[in-house]
Amino acid sequence: MARDLRLILVTPERTLLDEPVRSITLPLFDGMAGVFPGRAPMVGRLGYGTMTVYDHSGEARHFFLDGGFVQVADDTASVLTNRALKKGEVDAPEASEKLAEATMRITRGEQEYEARAKDQARYRGMKAFAAKAK
Repeated sequence: MARDLRLILVTPERTLLDEPVRSITLPLFDGMAGVFPGRAPMVGRLGYGTMTVYDHSGEARHFFLDGGFVQVADDTASVLTNRALKKGEVDAPEASEKLAEATMRITRGEQEYEARAKDQARYRGMKAFAAKAK
């Protein structure tokens, strides 16, 4: 029998998932990562993008992750994120509008520049997620 990976998906409001899965792919800050049972322990900073959860039947579920952190240890992946949105919960036109607003925002200083870059990455990720979810 195949080993399980326990996935715990937590937002500030609640625990969205706590269940056995086959594997997951995550948007890390510097690229995508796959997590399977038996993976070496790790801690990673999440980026903005799609987490895909694969169950044992091969079905895939997708969530938009709004940054955060992941810890993998002892066949458990704990994903802590600001927001996790399911298919249908992301409005593509709104994400496009917010991306345009962020891109046009004039910045003064490093903090404003970093905030704008973060917003641009978030809304690009949301647009891509909404396009895939159709």
